[in-house]
Amino acid sequence: MKITATVRRKFRVRNKLKKISKGDRLRLSITRSLKNISAQIIDDSNQSTILSASSNEKDMRSIKKNKIDLSILVAEKLAKKAIEKNITNIYFDRGIYKYHGRIKIFAETLRKNGMKF
Repeated sequence: MKITATVRRKFRVRNKLKKISKGDRLRLSITRSLKNISAQIIDDSNQSTILSASSNEKDMRSIKKNKIDLSILVAEKLAKKAIEKNITNIYFDRGIYKYHGRIKIFAETLRKNGMKF
């Protein structure tokens, strides 16, 4: 079975992040589609998801915004949940996506709301 370029890119980014992480920070994985964006904070040592936020959630579906505004709202919601659980140090796993557009706006909004990466 041949591994596609997108799968190779995802593993390359993720493995670099895991090498530099000493286990003191959690991983923020982001996923986007043509209409939605979602993110989750993952504890790799326990292999469990701690927090998640998505534009597909019930309260976010009723909001009629463009994709950039949805990215900002989801980032603010995730940052608020993380600060409530005293999570501020994370590393940003962009996966197969370039640090551009909605992904960049998402990361900048997280930084504005108190997350450090």
